[in-house]
Amino acid sequence: MVTQFSLGEIEVDVVLKDIKNIHLSVYPPDGKVRVAAPSRMSLDTIRVFTISKLDWIKRQQRALREQERETQREYLERESHYLWGKRYLMKIVEEDVAPRVELAPQRLLLCVRPQTSEAKRQEIVESWYRGQIKAVATPLIKVWEKRLEVRVRRFFVQRMKTRWGSCNPESCSIRLNTELAKKPKICLEYVVVHEMAHLLEPTHNARFVAIMDQFMPKWRLYREQLNRLPVRHEAWGY
Repeated sequence: MVTQFSLGEIEVDVVLKDIKNIHLSVYPPDGKVRVAAPSRMSLDTIRVFTISKLDWIKRQQRALREQERETQREYLERESHYLWGKRYLMKIVEEDVAPRVELAPQRLLLCVRPQTSEAKRQEIVESWYRGQIKAVATPLIKVWEKRLEVRVRRFFVQRMKTRWGSCNPESCSIRLNTELAKKPKICLEYVVVHEMAHLLEPTHNARFVAIMDQFMPKWRLYREQLNRLPVRHEAWGY
């Protein structure tokens, strides 16, 4: 059940759930505010908590509204695409064989059968991006398992509309946004470490910050770099 209240011009969605801690999120593209709170918590308590975070909420909303958006991709000849922060121009190769994506100097070759639709081209490219993330994230996770002394039992790569990654401490699993394949590799590593740190501390409290400071001292710089980069063109939601 979703309840709403207003803080001036800011509308806040409240979801009561069977959880232990309160979680505040600000979602792209326009900075929609959502609070997930323990089912036993009163709306007045949630309101007071949200008011205490009002300056943070406004900063997040301003950053999201100012963030650059990618132009909508149509998967056409000479269209710009990115891998690990580097720009490639798409080259369409039509041939009657299994579709694939290949890298060439400054070119991303999309090999498809004749008359392949835009939706199918997008599906092929996104599947390739997922494979790129899995190939890079797998050894990263192994390295950070040893450093953090945690265990990731499963990790998933998928298209996510509201965040770069997520963690489920109970199942020891993490999820990574397919879009991270377009960003510099250090941004992927930052998100991996961020989500794995939640296996030690589920919330973004002082202990979580201390963990990040200890194991990745420049994490704020990497977060800023990631959040400055253009995000996918689409109607975001949650």
